[in-house]
Amino acid sequence: MKDINTFDAIVVGSGITGGWAVKELTEKGLKTLVLERGRKLEHVKDYTTANTPIWELPHRNKTTAADKETYPIQSTVYAFNEGTKHLWIKDKDHPYTTPPKQPFNWLRGNHVGGRSLMWGRQSYRWSDLDFEANAKEGIAVDWPIRYKDIAPWYSYVEKYIGVSGQVENLPQLPDSEFLPPMEMFCVEKSIKSSIEEKWPKRVMTIGRAANLTKIYNGRPACQHRNLCYRGCPYGAYFSSQSSTLPAAIATGNMTLRPNSLVETLLFDKDKSKATGVRVLDTETGKSVEYKAKLVFLCASTLGSTQILLQSTSDRFPNGFSNSSGELGHNLMDHLFDLHAYADFDGDLDKYYNGQRPNGIYIPRFRNVWDKHPDYIRGFGFQGNASRAGWESKMGQLGVGADFKKSITQLGGWKMAFYGFGEILPYHDNKVQLNPSKKDIHGLPTLFIETKLRENELAMKKDILASAKEMMEAAGAKNVSVWDGQAPMGSGIHEMGTARMGKDPKTSVLNKWNQCHEAKNVFVTDGSCMTSASCVNPSLTYMALTARAVDYAVKELSKQNL
Repeated sequence: MKDINTFDAIVVGSGITGGWAVKELTEKGLKTLVLERGRKLEHVKDYTTANTPIWELPHRNKTTAADKETYPIQSTVYAFNEGTKHLWIKDKDHPYTTPPKQPFNWLRGNHVGGRSLMWGRQSYRWSDLDFEANAKEGIAVDWPIRYKDIAPWYSYVEKYIGVSGQVENLPQLPDSEFLPPMEMFCVEKSIKSSIEEKWPKRVMTIGRAANLTKIYNGRPACQHRNLCYRGCPYGAYFSSQSSTLPAAIATGNMTLRPNSLVETLLFDKDKSKATGVRVLDTETGKSVEYKAKLVFLCASTLGSTQILLQSTSDRFPNGFSNSSGELGHNLMDHLFDLHAYADFDGDLDKYYNGQRPNGIYIPRFRNVWDKHPDYIRGFGFQGNASRAGWESKMGQLGVGADFKKSITQLGGWKMAFYGFGEILPYHDNKVQLNPSKKDIHGLPTLFIETKLRENELAMKKDILASAKEMMEAAGAKNVSVWDGQAPMGSGIHEMGTARMGKDPKTSVLNKWNQCHEAKNVFVTDGSCMTSASCVNPSLTYMALTARAVDYAVKELSKQNL
């Protein structure tokens, strides 16, 4: 009789990478167990606020003082409000520590599907400008792959999830397999023309978003409600719930266990393999062991690294597959909360249809063709135009017919640019276990230590200056720039801590996302990243995951694992 706790493969985490891992494993015929530390959350059924109008929410979708007390870190994220707060963790229940005056914003959602429900859906390919940068500049270690290694997997993923966007033929931002692009607003088109006329190598394009612009793979097109962060009942944007988990379920090969907190990997030192995992059932408080031939860690950058750090043994006294000493180090994110705002005259007879869940994108132009004197790497801009409506009158005094009429009048056009800059992989930007502070389950919490250096500080200045000069070149008025001094983590693009590399002495994973010292363990979430680029990383995580599963299953069939 088969042991019910034994599977062909185990996937830890059900978010963007976990969903892809289980889809690929089950479709290749492997009986796969998915372990999710958070609660069960069903597609459509559990999107409890997806169709709730703002005026039916008790506080009209505003974050209250009580929310800020319960969610002091989560409430700082742009996707947090009264309609989405149930998808974010309560910070008091999930503590971690940082050094004094060195905050880090760890933004999390513990439920089936993870942050694939709340992500911004911006989906961009990396280029060899990114994959070769460390080697050319002598930073950290070289990536063990190049664009040609991952390009077919970008295509594979894009054809499944659906990415809308515009072909631009840019060397620093390769084009994807696109669905029809969303349309720019009139003011955005005017700004685009002004920027490209003055700086021919600066391009402004529509964002590349994992929102469907037509019926695709059995999913309907986006309705332009811009309520994505509440969960999409149409399944019109890519998430684990809308796409990869249903595909895995359809195979009959998936077993999903929510409320399952992985405590440690189990290791056979004689075979140099993981045999499975030990899990704490957070509802019963009991521990249970599950066995498998393959283990995929997809629990998020800090989640997977915490599991690896907790998985100590005689063979790995400092954390699983950590003979290099690099586990927990090289933590990265993106520079964030760098804004430029401006007013634009004209076009008052024009508006837009619906609420487009996307914006514009200005790809990196610094250190692509010339070298900037003050810093290396680069940045890009996301942004959008808008017109103020009735909400602009909130808080204003008024009464009578004239005031009511004024509420129906639209304001002028405004434009916003949001800079995202690359943070370098510094060895002492790190995370480690803090055994002196336990969580509600009695496990060590994390101590996260990060700070920006001169390279990032110089880049921040240029981000703001560049945004301002482009606004002014486009004829803007009342241009203002703002550095919100956001802590690392605020970009929700945490990366590194179990990096890929060519040498086991300086990295945790090889070019297949495979642990150097335990060949049947693969780590494919953000922890695997060797550098950070300046573009949103989720598409790269998905491509790396699909690629790693393909390799792992082939190696398993050859009995190499």
